[in-house]
Amino acid sequence: MQSPLQRRMRRWLTVLIVASMLAVSTSPTATAQIGQPDIIQEHWYHSYATLTLDVNEWADDYPEVVNLLVVGQTEMGRNLWMLQISDWSQETKPDGSEKDVVYIDGGHHGNEHLGTELAFLVAEYYIEGWANGQQDVLDVLANTELHILIMLNADGNDFDTRWNINQVDLNRNYDHYWNTCPTTQPGSSAFSESETLANSIYMNEVVPHADLYITMHTGVWIMLYPWGKWPEQPSDWEMYHHIRDEVNSNISDIPIRNANQGLYPNCGTSRDYGYGVMGYPTFTFETDDEQFLLGTIEPLSQRLGEELDVMIYLIENVWYWRARLVVESIEINGNEIDAHVVNLGRASTSNITLQYSDSSGRVLWNSSLFGVNATNQTKITLDAQNLTIIEDGNWSIYYQKRVIDASQWVEENIDDSVVEISKIKEGLLPAPSMFIHLFSILLAAFAGRRKNIDF
Repeated sequence: MQSPLQRRMRRWLTVLIVASMLAVSTSPTATAQIGQPDIIQEHWYHSYATLTLDVNEWADDYPEVVNLLVVGQTEMGRNLWMLQISDWSQETKPDGSEKDVVYIDGGHHGNEHLGTELAFLVAEYYIEGWANGQQDVLDVLANTELHILIMLNADGNDFDTRWNINQVDLNRNYDHYWNTCPTTQPGSSAFSESETLANSIYMNEVVPHADLYITMHTGVWIMLYPWGKWPEQPSDWEMYHHIRDEVNSNISDIPIRNANQGLYPNCGTSRDYGYGVMGYPTFTFETDDEQFLLGTIEPLSQRLGEELDVMIYLIENVWYWRARLVVESIEINGNEIDAHVVNLGRASTSNITLQYSDSSGRVLWNSSLFGVNATNQTKITLDAQNLTIIEDGNWSIYYQKRVIDASQWVEENIDDSVVEISKIKEGLLPAPSMFIHLFSILLAAFAGRRKNIDF
C-alpha cells in the first residue's frame, strides 16, 4: 500500500509528464485512441467514442456473458451503454436460486475520469477473466449478474467538465432530499436531466432489488456510505462497519466513512437514493484526487489495482450484504413456540414473523414481531394460542433483507424437519388429521368384529 506522500508524488509526476506529452502533440493521441491498442488503453482515459468501440467489441466477442443495452441518451443524444455481465447459459444459480445482482455506474461527473476507468476495469476483469477460464470469475458469473453503466455523463466527459450540458451536477439531481443541502446546480427539479432519469428508471424497472450498488467518482481517496445529509450512522451500520473492518484489515487502508462526516453534507445523490429509496447497500467509491487530465503515466490497471481488489471483494461476497435467516428449530409446547433463528448474513433485520399457512398460501397464523442482529442468532418464545395445526400446513419466515425501511421483504419456506411438537394444547390436533384418526378407530372396531365372528 502506498503512503499519502507517495500518492501525492505520483500524481505530480503524472501531471508533469502528461502535460509535456500534450504539449508535443494532441492529434496523434486522438487518432491512436480510436484504435485502442494496449498502450493507449492503459494510459488514456476513455472518450465516448472509444468507450462505444470497446463495449460493442465485448458484446460481439463474448455474447455468452455480455448483453449490451442502450438504456437512454444524454441531453446531447449520446447513448447510455449498459453492460449486463453474467453466465447467461443459466438463468439461476447452480442450486436453482436467483442470482445476486450488482449495480455499478461511473462518470456522473464528466471530469472524474478515474472513477469512470474503475467501472471499466471491473467490467474488463470479469469479461476477460471469463474468456481466460479464471475460476474465481467463473464462480462469480455463475451466481451473479453485473450491471455496469460505465459513463453516465458522456457529454461532460468529452468536454472535461463536472456538469452535464445543462450545467447540472448530476449527482445532486436524484429524488432523495433533493436540493435540501448547501449545493450548487442541482437542476430545476429531481430527475430533470435525461441521464439521471434514465439511471433511476433502470434501477426501478430492471434491478429494483440489487444486492449491491456502487457509484464511481474521483475527488478524494475514500469510500462513502450513507448518509450524505446527516452525520448519523445509517440503519445498517453493522454491515458497513464490517465491510470497513474487513477491507482495512486485509485489502486496503482506504478510509470508509459516513458521507456527511467523511466528505461534506450532500443531498440528492445516487448513493443515498439507492439506499434510502431503493433499499440497496450502497457506496460512493472516490478513487483518487486527480482531475482535469486526459491520461496517466502509470498504467491504469496498476494505478487502480488496489481499488479493483476492493471491488472484487465486495462482488465476491455480495451474498452476505443482507440478512440471511435460517430457522434451526421450532418447538411447539402447547400455547408457546420456542424458535431458534440464525443470521448468516452481515445485515441486521427487524419486524420478523414466523408464519403458518395452508397449501393455498393463506396465512393461518403469524407470530409477534422480533429481530436478529447481523451475524447473530436468537432464541425466542412466541405466543401460539391462536395456532391450529393442519395436515397440509406450511411454515415460513417473513422479514426484510436489511433494516432500512426501503429494503425488500422476503418470505422463505422452513423445512418441516426442524418442526417438533412436544406438547399439544387442548383442542389442538396435530398430524395425523382428524379423518385419519377416525378411520383408525373404525378399522380397529371392524377388526374386533371379525375376531368375534371367527369364534
